[in-house]
Amino acid sequence: MNIRKAEERDISRITEIYAHARAFMAENGNATQWSGGYPGEDVIRADIAAGTLHVCEREGKVAAVFAFILGGDPCYAVIDGAWHAARPYGTIHRIASDGTAKGMARFVFDWCAQQIDYLRIDTHENNRPMQAAVLRYGFQPCGVVQVRGGARLAFDYEVRA
Repeated sequence: MNIRKAEERDISRITEIYAHARAFMAENGNATQWSGGYPGEDVIRADIAAGTLHVCEREGKVAAVFAFILGGDPCYAVIDGAWHAARPYGTIHRIASDGTAKGMARFVFDWCAQQIDYLRIDTHENNRPMQAAVLRYGFQPCGVVQVRGGARLAFDYEVRA
């Protein structure tokens, strides 16, 4: 597998992956996290333009997508709880896969941890599969942040030397 920045030519496939993720979440008790077709083509295009959207390719086919943002995230400026560190970080948003490859979240987390040694991520309280993935990787619970769509559980991860 490899990771590269998303391009305009990937939009159709990314849209398919997000639709698959919305269906998966709904089937697993989380029908509200990405309601209303979020993230839609407008968000995808904005992420591509910002250079923050990445895709994971497996055997030449896009199998997952995620936004990775270096620097402060306004959503994380206020937290009901506390981050474990106050230093530069990378944020992982809108991670989704087509379900064809086991270990995709770990692959993405490993790649992000190679970019910067402190990561933050959030997810919906009903998104049990993502909560399990971040906790299994070693992210620590920090509290609750407010994002588009409401409250989200926040986690951070510090790379250990």
